[in-house]
Amino acid sequence: MKKILAMAAVAALAAGASAYAANPFSDVSTSDWAYQAVSDLSDQGIVEGYPDGTFKGQTNITRYEMAQIVARLMAKEDQYNAEQRATIDKLAAEYADELDSLGVRVSNLEKKVGNISWSGDARMRYQSKDNSADESWNGRIRINMKGQVNDSTTVNARLTTGNVDLDGEGSNDGDVSAEVLNVNHDFGAWDVTLGRYGMTLGNQGGWLYGASNGFDGAEVSAQFGKVNLAVGYGQFNTAFDYSDETATYLAADDTFYVKADADLGAFDLYANYLAVNLKGELTPYAGLDEMNLWGVGLVVPIQDFRVFGEYWQNTEDYEGAEDSSWNAGIGYGAKDLKKPGTWQLDVAYNDVSAATYFGGTGLNTDILDTLLTGDKDLGTVSQYEEIKFWNAIAEVTLMQNMYLHAEYAFAAEADGETGEGDPDDTWMVSLNYVF
Repeated sequence: MKKILAMAAVAALAAGASAYAANPFSDVSTSDWAYQAVSDLSDQGIVEGYPDGTFKGQTNITRYEMAQIVARLMAKEDQYNAEQRATIDKLAAEYADELDSLGVRVSNLEKKVGNISWSGDARMRYQSKDNSADESWNGRIRINMKGQVNDSTTVNARLTTGNVDLDGEGSNDGDVSAEVLNVNHDFGAWDVTLGRYGMTLGNQGGWLYGASNGFDGAEVSAQFGKVNLAVGYGQFNTAFDYSDETATYLAADDTFYVKADADLGAFDLYANYLAVNLKGELTPYAGLDEMNLWGVGLVVPIQDFRVFGEYWQNTEDYEGAEDSSWNAGIGYGAKDLKKPGTWQLDVAYNDVSAATYFGGTGLNTDILDTLLTGDKDLGTVSQYEEIKFWNAIAEVTLMQNMYLHAEYAFAAEADGETGEGDPDDTWMVSLNYVF
């Protein structure tokens, strides 16, 4: 293809970038039909001429020259709309070998087909679960898909195998399920998400709720300066069966929530409200069928350190039971998946009441399971009314996109009529791979 024709096609792809550009090449006159296209692309830094100041538009363009143009388009890809980005991706696929010789890694392209981008992660995990189960060795893989419908709409999905038992017993073969399946609409100042999406409550690992199954419903979110606000309605979509003697305890139904956070410079402040109608034959306390939870949290960065804490309370009254939970801790460092050797450590003291906990913790240890494990004959699934314990979470990047994660819950003290002794120390470690 003649170079002048190729530039006209590229200019059509990158149209609208400039209204006027000076004549860059001595052999392209203002009367030439492709003058505006060539001059605009030169002004944007997408095309360059020869050292003598000529463009040589009538010569055939080489694949190497075209690859240079594609590389420059890729560098500006965030300036283009979804249709233009899809065209650039197709060009990058065509000239992938030449781009590689230029030292341009097409990492985004490697994960994209048309308007669909792919990513994922895998985990190999060992858990020492002394309180409610034997030790466990398991693995999983998750695949994320993002489809760009148009400039304001995306379809998002995540398929997971769940936890595949690797201890030889084969009790869990890791059935594939859709942990995430939603549509997101960006209306400028507002975002609307419909379907199944993630939900995290509580600071350390989402200790109050962080089950990867997530939430089925609708959320409207907006940003007002430094304040982010989200309002949602729906239900948690997971169930918890913590004991053979108890009926399955379904997490929640008919849930309304409000989440807000603000970056105030010297510290980050956040607040949450959650109205949960519980369901299932048994709930943490006899007669407990709803929770009205509110919580506030604070994170104060101090150079490489951070101090954090939060407080949660259930406004419902359950026969004098402790109705609040809190924690406070300190952290250091920051893991960076691109920088091997980077690491972070967070240690916190936790005081958790069964009246604020409805299952689905994001912690990988089983320390909180004892709040929902008991004897069906006692009319409650709560073994303990309250647990106090220390929790440490550490992560270190071993290689690029590969990190080690470890948790240790220790020095636990418990209160409650049905519990026997204090919960044991429990820990886990996992190797994680991001791709």
